[in-house]
Amino acid sequence: MTTPPGTTPSGRPLGCVFCAIVAGESPGNIRYEDEAVIVFDNVLRWAPLMLLAAPREHMSQEEMWASGVIARVGSVAVQMGKEHSPMGFRLLSNLGHAAMQSQHHAHLHIIGGAYLGPYA
Repeated sequence: MTTPPGTTPSGRPLGCVFCAIVAGESPGNIRYEDEAVIVFDNVLRWAPLMLLAAPREHMSQEEMWASGVIARVGSVAVQMGKEHSPMGFRLLSNLGHAAMQSQHHAHLHIIGGAYLGPYA
């Protein structure tokens, strides 16, 4: 069996950093994982708490929001936000280049740990 173009032998998209973290092939400070969702530290640090909640399966932001997986990702994101930022947090989802989406693997940002002001 041959590997489809643009994918690894395991079938994940080439160059997907989040897929590499899920597969244990790239380092990531994993805060939570189950059969469907993984939460790890964001490399960006402009707020004290910056986590990423993502489905383990590679999918686009649009696919995540249009499917039932968003309920599980959202539930875990809220759980992690409450645990790590009990005074409040934001959940943020960027869709597309103009919204500053830099990774194609679906995810929610969990941002908190400080007063965030009126806008993201």
